[in-house]
Amino acid sequence: MLYNSDQHRISYGLQSSEPSGSTSREPLQAGTRLGMALGLSGMRAFTIIWIGQVLSLMGTAMTGFALTIWAWQSTGEATALALVGFFGFAPTILFSPIAGALVDRWNRKLVVMLADLGACIATIAILVLYSTGNLQIWHLYITGAFASVFQSFHFPAYSAAITMMLPKDQYARASGMISMAQSASGIFAPVSAAALMGIIGISGIMTIDVMTCLFAVGMVLLVSIPNPPSTEEGRKGKGSIWTESIYGFRYIIERPSLLGLQLVFFAINLTSTFSAILFSPMILARTKNNQVLLGLVQSAGAAGGLIGGILLTTWGGPKRKVNGVLMGMVLLSLLGVLLTGLGRDAYLWALASFFTLLMIPIINGSNQAIWQAKVVPDVQGRVFAARLLIAQISAPVAMLLGGFMADNVFEPAMSPGGTLSSIFGGLVGTGPGAGMAVMFLITGILGGLIGLIGYAFREIRDAEDILPDHQLAKAAS
Repeated sequence: MLYNSDQHRISYGLQSSEPSGSTSREPLQAGTRLGMALGLSGMRAFTIIWIGQVLSLMGTAMTGFALTIWAWQSTGEATALALVGFFGFAPTILFSPIAGALVDRWNRKLVVMLADLGACIATIAILVLYSTGNLQIWHLYITGAFASVFQSFHFPAYSAAITMMLPKDQYARASGMISMAQSASGIFAPVSAAALMGIIGISGIMTIDVMTCLFAVGMVLLVSIPNPPSTEEGRKGKGSIWTESIYGFRYIIERPSLLGLQLVFFAINLTSTFSAILFSPMILARTKNNQVLLGLVQSAGAAGGLIGGILLTTWGGPKRKVNGVLMGMVLLSLLGVLLTGLGRDAYLWALASFFTLLMIPIINGSNQAIWQAKVVPDVQGRVFAARLLIAQISAPVAMLLGGFMADNVFEPAMSPGGTLSSIFGGLVGTGPGAGMAVMFLITGILGGLIGLIGYAFREIRDAEDILPDHQLAKAAS
């Protein structure tokens, strides 16, 4: 999925992130002591976590590719794939406020580990069902929802942990490294999965996914992640779990620049998700289920994401981070989404995919740097969770409508002699996949307009000047 990710952990028993003497936390404390003894803190610690994420993301992306092929071959419907995306994403949004409140109460290192383990358990369940010949499409809905609940904890915990581990001038670079990890997996995973499906099968690919997930958890266990200092803003937000859950929204609403940034993401996620959920179905429909070609196109896009991540890591993003957000959205929409709809062969799809993922690290990294510098660390769990919900609540709706509109409106309308074929047929052709291509054209134009409209509001374009840095960020400057 596109822009702006976030996540959390579970138990009402512990307050704040101070460690207790509970024996259930001894492995975590031992891991922290080991990390301190090895000097695994700061950028060293982050790099250790990052290495684990590179391998885990590779395994996850391979499983995702293999199951996408399985689902398409089993159903032949864009709606089925859209529902897989919906159930794998919607719980993350719905649970995020509670997740964010618990992130600020609990040890963030443990939250990240449990979030990863939740996804691992879901993969194991699918592996068992597939290996016994019992896997059905609705099983992916249930396991996706289960993993998504755990993932609601991951983004706020991970983002807040990075804030404490690194100085301000390293925030954008850390986002760049995260994007590099995601993109590197995207480069190799589709082609590797397509090749391995004929050798070890889908069950073998999911086994690799489980092993890499456990490795990533082990890497987090090794490092030290400092607890945030208490601030006045944090004390204001204390109370019941309900009070703390809604505090993130209050914090954002009281700061129009933060609210404006998130409304821009709300709009871009609404439009882009309509078409993004159809990327694989469109290419499969227009190439007669050519899995290898789909893998190559996805790998080209991942190469763009890798280059974008490397660029952000070395460059640190534009000096005015807002420009990275808004202009990045314009370029992504016009050179990526719009071009995808116009494409009719692998070369143009690969180019469009490359530009799309090239811009995503710049957009997300620039935005993340703003929030990590402006929001005090001890409320970042709650605020980042609220930020996630505001920005991405539109995406689940778009997932459901996107698949429905493709199967029932645009695809029939773009069949030979269909109601829209005379209007768009010269641009995208007709037949299978053409209706989905039209949806890419429409959302690409709308996305470009959203980025330009953001510049019309001072609260958004001057957000970095209007909002003061928190004290830790000032000290690191």
